[in-house]
Amino acid sequence: MEQPIKKRILEIVTQQGKSITAICLNGNLTPSTLFDFIEGKSHCPKVSTIKKFCAGAGITLSEFFAPEYFNDTDDVYG
Repeated sequence: MEQPIKKRILEIVTQQGKSITAICLNGNLTPSTLFDFIEGKSHCPKVSTIKKFCAGAGITLSEFFAPEYFNDTDDVYG
């Protein structure tokens, strides 16, 4: 199963038609932070990192975690 947080990040990037880099920079976040997570080089990002990503994407944390699949797993880290 794909990690729900990774899945959600990629969904938002696709929905907005922007790059991870553009969203990260807009949220004052270093893109490598998320690239390392997506590529499996680091563990799940901190809530503060997700919050900055959300700011860059123009969404709230509630919107980030709104998809039902976050309720379908005991482990949001995958």
